[in-house]
Amino acid sequence: MSKRIVKSKSLKEVQANTKYMGCTFYLDCVDGEDFTGTEFDNCSFRGWFRDWGRDEYGLWMAFTYKNVRQLMRWIRPGTFMMGSPETEEGRNEDEMQHQVTISKGFWLAETTCTQELWEAVMENNPSEFKGDKNPVENVSWDDCSAFIEKLNEEVLELELHLPTEAQWEYACRAGTTTAFSFGESITTNQVNYDGETTVEVKSFGCNNWGLYEMHGNVWEWCSDWHEDEYDISITADPTGAISGSFRVLRGGSWWYDSSGFVRSASRGRSGPDDRDDVIGFRFCLRSQNKAAEL
Repeated sequence: MSKRIVKSKSLKEVQANTKYMGCTFYLDCVDGEDFTGTEFDNCSFRGWFRDWGRDEYGLWMAFTYKNVRQLMRWIRPGTFMMGSPETEEGRNEDEMQHQVTISKGFWLAETTCTQELWEAVMENNPSEFKGDKNPVENVSWDDCSAFIEKLNEEVLELELHLPTEAQWEYACRAGTTTAFSFGESITTNQVNYDGETTVEVKSFGCNNWGLYEMHGNVWEWCSDWHEDEYDISITADPTGAISGSFRVLRGGSWWYDSSGFVRSASRGRSGPDDRDDVIGFRFCLRSQNKAAEL
């Protein structure tokens, strides 16, 4: 597709398949799809969206809050097989495989929320295993919701959320169909399971989309209420049951001695006020294109 060229302007938006030359951008929110096919020559970026770039994993952006920097990855829309095949080792009955479409892209934190970011926002640290770069744990679903609400209030450009269960698995798989994003099997050199404690985020390699520790380390809260069986009639952007007793957990943790609990399709659940040293979270930023909101 040919690109149009825009030269030497002050702009508040980016349009796909455009080459910008000598432009100054004032960007408070960006939809990653707008950056498809773009080129920038001698341009400057101001406003909230100024710490960004492209690398081998795709588009990223970062925000800094009280000197703590959090990088997020743009997860493009797509279709995948959610759940697991009946032949997958370690499979549970609540993992019925079905096709799901994620119709809207979203930004997802490349790591779970660290203790240093939690402390910067909440001014406390409930974690059992202390370390600035370790994931915060011992946080309930309600605690995480309070964290997100407070950060959104203090940084008005942010509209953070917990990811849906479907968004989480889609991002974890990163285009793969195997039991793990690294293949059909894993070792403790790839994932923190069968361990004794959490480890610092980014201690292990990332998946194909630049996301770290989607397997193991800590379980991660999702926004959904837990359902014993997926509603496979909803094939686009499922959000789970409208009510329930348990919230969804994904990713497994350091505690499990079997790799089956840290598979891409593995599902956990816990009450929204439950806390444990195996549970943390990562957040997402939904598409800022108002026409594409969930």
